[in-house]
Amino acid sequence: MSTALAVLNVIVGLRAGSVSVVAIGLEFAGDVLASCVVWIGLQMASRPPDANHPYGHGRLETVAGLFVGIVLMLGGLGIIVRSLASLREPLVQPGAAAIVSIAAAMAVRTVTSVIKFRLARRIGSLALRSDAWNDSVDILSGAAALTAVLLVRFEPARFAAADSWGGAVVGLIVAWTGARLARLATIDLADTMPDPGILEDARRVALGVPGVIAVEKQFARKTGLKYHIDLHLEVDPEMTVRESHRIGHDVQAKVLESLPWVADVLVHVEPAGGVGGAAEPLSPAKPPRR
Repeated sequence: MSTALAVLNVIVGLRAGSVSVVAIGLEFAGDVLASCVVWIGLQMASRPPDANHPYGHGRLETVAGLFVGIVLMLGGLGIIVRSLASLREPLVQPGAAAIVSIAAAMAVRTVTSVIKFRLARRIGSLALRSDAWNDSVDILSGAAALTAVLLVRFEPARFAAADSWGGAVVGLIVAWTGARLARLATIDLADTMPDPGILEDARRVALGVPGVIAVEKQFARKTGLKYHIDLHLEVDPEMTVRESHRIGHDVQAKVLESLPWVADVLVHVEPAGGVGGAAEPLSPAKPPRR
């Protein structure tokens, strides 16, 4: 569908002499590429862990989202440059076909964006959410292009440059969306800590396991569709290593069972109270004096 919309808008835009319609067509062409990248990223991210990728392949889904953002930024900048360059060209009044093609594209994008947002929310996919935002922005850029075409068609004397400026607005929206999506992907690639509510859920589940006295600290990082979590548990310092090891396994199993968005849990067991009455993390070894 996106391919058909891209071809339709480019052909209609060229024949009608509308920069805004051509910009919409080029934007849809970028959507086709972005959707293909997202699909490939999701397929690769679903592969199980192996010897070279013990944390799985989930980051490839995030990389796909970053690629989509970069493509949108570059495409948007290209549309802006072409649109502004058209200000020096003779005015051509767009035909009715330009209006019909933009309206059809906006209707299709409304449906596809809703479907993709729902699916992205259900599976927690950044790449698919990026693609959904891309579709939803198409609606906004389509509205800008449609407004520009209508102004030039019905008031050419007053709004001769509206079509060119409409194309530039479309490019600006596309570039801004790409920058936003690239930022979201970069946050995940940089191992930024998730929302505190997510970690609180893991803490609550861990504290519900018999033998866990406290959760001293916890970390999490997103690898594609799920999170890898590190938990530092406090247990009775008088219990045996075997007992504390069993509690750690119980916590790992309970978290994986209770929280479907968790890919794996690394548990570190510490004695409750620690040194001086509080658990303290180990310090890096100091180099010997010479």
